[in-house]
Amino acid sequence: MEAITDPIMVGSEAAGEGVPRTAQEDPVTTRGVLYVHAATSALCPHVEWAAAGVLGVRIKLEWSPQPASPGTYRAELSWQGAPGTGAKLASALRGWLHLRFEVTEEPSPGHEGARYSYTPDLGVFHAVTGVHGDIMIPEDRIKAAVVKACQGEVDLEAELRRLLGAPWDEELEPFRYAGDGAPVRWLHQVV
Repeated sequence: MEAITDPIMVGSEAAGEGVPRTAQEDPVTTRGVLYVHAATSALCPHVEWAAAGVLGVRIKLEWSPQPASPGTYRAELSWQGAPGTGAKLASALRGWLHLRFEVTEEPSPGHEGARYSYTPDLGVFHAVTGVHGDIMIPEDRIKAAVVKACQGEVDLEAELRRLLGAPWDEELEPFRYAGDGAPVRWLHQVV
C-alpha cells in the first residue's frame, strides 16, 4: 500500500506558479557559527569573500582587535543554511597561513552536528557533535586507536586526546578567551 502525502504548494498559486511538493521534500536547515579567532588585516576581506561564496550572500563582518595576537583581528558570524554548510565554510578557509578559526554546525533532522577547528600548525580538526555539543567519537576510531596503542604505534591517552581535539583546544583557548564580549552578527542563508 502506498503512503499518501498531501502536496504542499510552493510559490504563488494565484499566479499559477505553484509547484506541488510533498512534506518529505521540504529543505532541512541548520544553524551554526563561524568564529574567526585571528586573521591579519590583509586576510579579513578574503575571509568575508570566502564565507560569502559559501553562504551565497554579501558579508561584512565587524572586526575587532585580537588581544591574544597583536596585529590580528577577530569576528563572529552566526549563519543558517543547509546541512553541510559548516564543512563548506571550513573547506573554504582551511590552509591559510595567518588564520585561526572554528566553525560549528548544530544537528538537524537526519544530520549530526559538527565542529571544525583550524590552526596553521595543526591544520583542520573535525568532530561529529551531539545535540548538547559533545564530541561523538565513532566506535571504529576508538577501536583503531586501541589497536595502534597495542601495536606500540601510539600512546592511547595521546591518541584519545587527539580524537577529542585537545591539541586544537589548547592552541585556540587563548584566542577564545580574548573574544569574550565581542559582537556577534546573525546571517540567514536563503535555501
